[in-house]
Amino acid sequence: MSKSERTKAFIIETVAPIFNKNGYAAMSLSKITEATGLTKGAIYGHFENKEELAIESFKFSVRKVLKDLNKTVNKGETPLAMLKKIAVFYEDYYEYNKQFGGCPILNIGVDSNNQNKVIAQLVQSYNHRILDQFSKLIEMAKEANEVKESIDSMLYAKRFFYMIEGAVYMTHIMKDDSYLTDVSVLLQQIIKQELQK
Repeated sequence: MSKSERTKAFIIETVAPIFNKNGYAAMSLSKITEATGLTKGAIYGHFENKEELAIESFKFSVRKVLKDLNKTVNKGETPLAMLKKIAVFYEDYYEYNKQFGGCPILNIGVDSNNQNKVIAQLVQSYNHRILDQFSKLIEMAKEANEVKESIDSMLYAKRFFYMIEGAVYMTHIMKDDSYLTDVSVLLQQIIKQELQK
């Protein structure tokens, strides 16, 4: 990486959790310069505006979460075992996402919905990707004869995702990780009792 690329990466990594905690509207240039120790000129030498920095910061956080989720899921030896690993990943999600200042999908999604339509659409696109991946995993388990053929893969992908995000919300608001622990157990029960052959 060139010096310019390293500086840009440093700015994104430093600012991403701050954007996630404070939201788009509350994130001022002074907070960005204070956090990075860089001048206003140095920031805008790498980013056209605050929106571009917010977008890159969100992408950085979400890609890290999805990379780590995939790493956990890929430890499953069969599609069904991989599906169960989704529940395993989210069991410790409260501690895990403190590095991001909370769940980027939830925080930035809610914040941007009323603040910035471009970022809101980006969050939606990542939500669609996650739903597609969950659905594909269920389809793979059906093809491997591990899940009932009658199961609507996208319907269950949606159920899993809204249950997870609801538990993430409650965990952060209540400062109580039992919501995520419980949803992890519940997801595994649903997989065993409703999906599994």
